Amino acid sequence: MQNEEHRTTQKQNLSKILAQTVKTGIIKSNLIPMFAGLTLCLYTYQISLFEKIPEILFALIGSILVMGAAGAFNNLYDRDIDSIMERTKYRPTVTGEIKPKTVLWLGIFMTIFGIAALALATPLAALLGFLGLFFYVVPYTMWSKRRTIYNTEIGSISGAMPPLIGWAAIYPDITHPAILGLFVITVIWQMPHFYAIAIRKHDEYKAANVPMLPVIKGVKRTYLQTNIYLIVLIAISFLLGSLSLGLMLVALLLSVIWLILSIFGYKRMDSEKWAKSMFVFSLFHMTVLFSTIIIYSLMGIFFKF
Repeated sequence: MQNEEHRTTQKQNLSKILAQTVKTGIIKSNLIPMFAGLTLCLYTYQISLFEKIPEILFALIGSILVMGAAGAFNNLYDRDIDSIMERTKYRPTVTGEIKPKTVLWLGIFMTIFGIAALALATPLAALLGFLGLFFYVVPYTMWSKRRTIYNTEIGSISGAMPPLIGWAAIYPDITHPAILGLFVITVIWQMPHFYAIAIRKHDEYKAANVPMLPVIKGVKRTYLQTNIYLIVLIAISFLLGSLSLGLMLVALLLSVIWLILSIFGYKRMDSEKWAKSMFVFSLFHMTVLFSTIIIYSLMGIFFKF
């Protein structure tokens, strides 16, 4: 009986270590925009959901593996930074619960099988998956994160790949204004979101010598730059109008509210509370937008078919 309990505990510990190493929380959150791009494509070209079940499964499996590989490589490379920051110092790659060599091979295998799965959907999906992984590991993790205040902008490219992958897995052409709009929205969204995190974790980033914008340039500069990106986000919302007036209005309304919250919140709150309100609304913004796109697209597909 004790041996069985011991084995169960070992399995639970192993699954927890692997989950933290590949960052399952980030994988789950990125699958939502992937499905938003995928369902939006089905709706745009009026393709039956049931016709594309194999492609949908390959897109799901491939995305999970490629995102997991990105998380593993990031954890492997950032062990020195993670050991300093409070929120990351208990990661298995820092505590030694998993060996660096194991993480490296895990990342390699997940990359190979992930890109192969995406290729079974479409070659373009595989290419986008590889580019997303490459941008996250090399230009972001290995270079810009430690060297420039524009690390968030550089990292945002890989963070915005999931909608493109989802779309490309169904139809290998990503030139439609709707998916380009969704891609750019996802890129721009990341700056106010991560700036808010950087303000809240200012001391940790400073201690780890990570040149986040609020750490190097201060809160006021971050506030002004946030507002510029929110204005761009408002403008980009109109690209969704080429497909649906309703989706455009949802994106537009969410972005306008976010800008109003930023301006009035900054005047009435201290920087910590302002950053917290901006962070919370960023999550609300993306949850509502992507959920609306998925529901709208699925309703359009089933209503048609």
